[in-house]
Amino acid sequence: MRTFLVCLLISSVNLFSQKLITPTNSPVDPKLIKDETSEAVWYAENAGQKIEIGSIITELKKLNKTDLLIRTTVKLKKAPDAKWTDSTIVKTANFQPVYHSSYNMMRDMVLKSGKTKVTGYYLDKKSQKKEAIEMEAADYFDSSSYPMMIRFSPLKENYTTEISIFDYNPNAKKGKIKAYILDVKKVDENGKKVWAVKTTDDIADKTSIVTYYIDPETRKILKQDIDMNGKKMTMETIQ
Repeated sequence: MRTFLVCLLISSVNLFSQKLITPTNSPVDPKLIKDETSEAVWYAENAGQKIEIGSIITELKKLNKTDLLIRTTVKLKKAPDAKWTDSTIVKTANFQPVYHSSYNMMRDMVLKSGKTKVTGYYLDKKSQKKEAIEMEAADYFDSSSYPMMIRFSPLKENYTTEISIFDYNPNAKKGKIKAYILDVKKVDENGKKVWAVKTTDDIADKTSIVTYYIDPETRKILKQDIDMNGKKMTMETIQ
């Protein structure tokens, strides 16, 4: 009986344990990826009312047979002339990172991903302090691209897993950390059944929860609900 129970325990652990997702065992289905441009309106919730912050334009473009560009441009309603653009290049087949840049009002950042090292720089525009970046890291997704990786991966109810990511923030985390799929459910969204994928990550010590509502047919993100320490925001795709 004891031997049977030990075998049962081992089987259960193997059945329910989740392997850390990395580009090496990436679940991405490249056939689902197509060139596209979409726009989402960004709202903050205040006393039960939605207040428009701005809009986010997301572009997916296959640069060649192997590389995919993910570019997001943020337009703020109160600062229409401010520029905020993030560009990420990954391998289309498995989302292995190649390059990431982020330029906005507060800072500029460039990351180049090698096989075992991340190099680049971080410029704080307020202090004009520029940091050179050179860190050991391998087999991870860029923190800006893992939501897209989830979008093009197989999804099923009650699915949970951990994802290896890299993030660089002098005021938070630097280096390899994890993102987490906390839950996946089928829910109704405007009369259609969609995937609701609840996520968090170590960038802010799991204090930010983002739920992505993904169309199971087109794999487009229809909406995002964001809860940051009780502060709620929503991004609703309009085209």
